[in-house]
Amino acid sequence: KEYKVIDATNKKVGLTLNLVALLLTVGLMVGLYFLLLAGYTFLLNDLIVFFIVMVVGYVLYIITHELLHGLAYKLLTKQKLTFGLTLTVAFCGLKEGYVNKKTALISILAPFVVHSLWMIPTMLLLPKGGLLLAIIFLFASHFGGCVGDFYGTITLVKAPSDVIMCDTGPKQ
Repeated sequence: KEYKVIDATNKKVGLTLNLVALLLTVGLMVGLYFLLLAGYTFLLNDLIVFFIVMVVGYVLYIITHELLHGLAYKLLTKQKLTFGLTLTVAFCGLKEGYVNKKTALISILAPFVVHSLWMIPTMLLLPKGGLLLAIIFLFASHFGGCVGDFYGTITLVKAPSDVIMCDTGPKQ
């Protein structure tokens, strides 16, 4: 019996998840800026560093986010993976088959945990400047970008303990 379907390629679902992600990202970015960079005057070098780290870092972040989903799935299932990018979502999923609730939760949360473990201490330790601004941007984007993962996690936690999940990437 099908418990629930989350399909990020569905226009309504994709738009809702992306809108929530945008609101979280902007809110966190503004809050962290005032918390960690209040009163700092940016120099041209700061802005150059910010722009370079932001652009390169964001591309690397998206790639490593999906690779972390894949690494967790590969280590726990040995199944073949699929990766992709649509207008609304970057994804990693299984080519076929199902996983149990524990495996699904580990794979879904792996990028959030791993990236948070390095981003949060980095933000707290960096001096004020362009690099810190870039890490704030990346962390806020990371947190907002995990909205789909958070929604999947909440759905799985509420699901019966014997639920199994088919994860094609954009659709679970």
